[in-house]
Amino acid sequence: MRVLHNKKERLDEEIRLNRYLAMCGLGSRRQVESLIISGRITIDGNPVTALSTRVKKGNEVMVDGKIIFPESNIYLLMNKPLGVVCAVKDKYYVTVTGILPEVYQKNHVFPVGRLDRMTSGLIILTNDGDFAQKVIHPRAGIEKMYEVMLSSKLSDEDLSKWRKGILIDKKNLKPVSVIPISRKPYGQWVRVTLHEGVKREIRVMAQILGYSVNKLSRKRIGKMELTDLPFGSVKAVTKENIWEMITRGGKV
Repeated sequence: MRVLHNKKERLDEEIRLNRYLAMCGLGSRRQVESLIISGRITIDGNPVTALSTRVKKGNEVMVDGKIIFPESNIYLLMNKPLGVVCAVKDKYYVTVTGILPEVYQKNHVFPVGRLDRMTSGLIILTNDGDFAQKVIHPRAGIEKMYEVMLSSKLSDEDLSKWRKGILIDKKNLKPVSVIPISRKPYGQWVRVTLHEGVKREIRVMAQILGYSVNKLSRKRIGKMELTDLPFGSVKAVTKENIWEMITRGGKV
């Protein structure tokens, strides 16, 4: 549990509890709802479980008996390496927060969205739950583009099937685009752009078509493109800068 012991920002308006917890770096508004429902939150010593609960100036909010406060926001971009999981803590594997430089360890950031352990590429880390929700919510319409190397050459027939969408769990998942890449081994590389990602969506779609995925890397979030940032490296940016890159274009 990420807990702050020093107040960094003042609360000047009455807000919903899930937003307050997100401001404290505990996750996106949706992620922190489980903390409320499970009864781990108290306000002025009284347990609260209603998602409609509001926090006002002067309230003492605690998680598991420890006082929390909103913290200063930080925004990081990382080229996630293979073998690292998109989580704050994990029993078995190194996490994206675990490989952050020490200077950022105190900021209690979390990954915005997820890449599976064997997928590399561009991710955002922040302690701004409102911003995270804005990026990952389907209404935002922020596309993600991935470069994929398949186990064998993709046939024209399978390319057409992939573009039309593939039925997974009774839902037709249709990519925004699937475009072959002219790269060795020729015929095995494609760029897949998704509007709303489902867990392991690209790997599952490829498997249904009869292929496995040998390499998978996220290269773009919105119009923000991964180009020069080395594996495992981190770049700090401002909220305005990162949103500008996502919506209008920029390279990392």
